[in-house]
Amino acid sequence: MPAKPFDLGDLHFDKKGDAVAYLNTMLHKYDVGDKVSAEDAKVLMAALARHPEGDEKIGSGVAGFSVRTADFNTKCFWVNRTDGSTMKFAHRACVYGKVRPG
Repeated sequence: MPAKPFDLGDLHFDKKGDAVAYLNTMLHKYDVGDKVSAEDAKVLMAALARHPEGDEKIGSGVAGFSVRTADFNTKCFWVNRTDGSTMKFAHRACVYGKVRPG
């Protein structure tokens, strides 16, 4: 089966795996506790809109994004909401549409 193109906002990828690799690279250029740049936040907003639980993750609205610790001492993107609450999200789920149970 040939790869299908995938878009995240203005970014175009030949296949979903390329989009995940791009998001992985973005994640790992930040240290835990860093706020995500405005440019990268645009990409993450487009990604979050594709998350299977995107509406729940967005909640009251998005004030920005940060990188924090997650399960098993890993790091991941967190959405910082306009009401002051935060929630982590798996960038892979934004591309593949699957959420791990738990």
